[in-house]
Amino acid sequence: MTGGFCVPVFLAAWLAAAAAEAEGLEQAALPAEESRVQPMTASNWTLVMEGEWMLKFYAPWCPSCQQTDSEWETFAKNGETLQISVGKVDVIQEPGLSGRFFVTTLPAFFHAKDGIFRRYRGPGIYEDLQNYILEKKWQSVEPLTGWKSPASLTMSGMAGLFSISGKIWHLHNYFTVTLGIPAWCSYVFFVIATLVFGLFMGLILVVISECFYVPLPRASSERSEQEQRSEEAQGAEQLQDAEEEKDDSNEEENKDSLVDDEEEKEDLGDDDEVEEDEEEDNLAGIMDEEKSDSNEQGVVKEGSVSPKDEEARSADTQEVVEDSLRQRKSQHAKGP
Repeated sequence: MTGGFCVPVFLAAWLAAAAAEAEGLEQAALPAEESRVQPMTASNWTLVMEGEWMLKFYAPWCPSCQQTDSEWETFAKNGETLQISVGKVDVIQEPGLSGRFFVTTLPAFFHAKDGIFRRYRGPGIYEDLQNYILEKKWQSVEPLTGWKSPASLTMSGMAGLFSISGKIWHLHNYFTVTLGIPAWCSYVFFVIATLVFGLFMGLILVVISECFYVPLPRASSERSEQEQRSEEAQGAEQLQDAEEEKDDSNEEENKDSLVDDEEEKEDLGDDDEVEEDEEEDNLAGIMDEEKSDSNEQGVVKEGSVSPKDEEARSADTQEVVEDSLRQRKSQHAKGP
């Protein structure tokens, strides 16, 4: 009985182990679930110029990017129902695309609709992404236009710079990690390479300028120099003529002002002479009146006034007249 009981138990255990091994083999034989997220590279990124797309820029070492991987995969699985394509860009492998979209933070999300790009700044959660598409929230976001557009010439140049920097970074890692060269040796190599490249490009520019530059013949160059000299001489003559005209005009103005001053002085002298004549006439009339008064008084009162008194009065009147004339002459001499 004991032996009979043990045999079925071992048989059941063996059957269970065999079934588990077969199930494991079947699971291993099944293919892994294929991702619906399309990797974007510098060669196929133009696909986003048509239709509606959502892009994610990430780096393998970024923890935030790893947290949104499952949400992004779920969003990509429902892309057919949402009628949208979903892609992702590895900035380490594709530095040119990160420069074209000018990605400065990770993860970065972009929405594209018929070649018009918008930056999605919400969380990378499936529900928010789904509502962003279904409710068309992207219409309220300002698009990237002008030089900011990834398809513009400016951002194409930026993509080239980023791709060059990525190649330099890979080359630096190759020197320091693979070959074991010290980091300072790698830096010295890049500095020397930069100087040599700059000199080489300068030499190429000089050669191009010499090839496309057509020197003028000597005769034409001499003529041009003579024309320049003649133009300079004409300009100097014109300046001299202008200065002479200014001097002549200033002299004429000074002469006119002097003539006006002399005329004013003459007019003032004539006015003074007329006034002097009038005063002399007035004084002469006053003297005549005084003489007539004295004569009348002499006739009325004969013998009352002596001849000495009459002479003294006439002398006083003459002195007064002379003083007034002297004052007028002195005032006329001093001027106005």
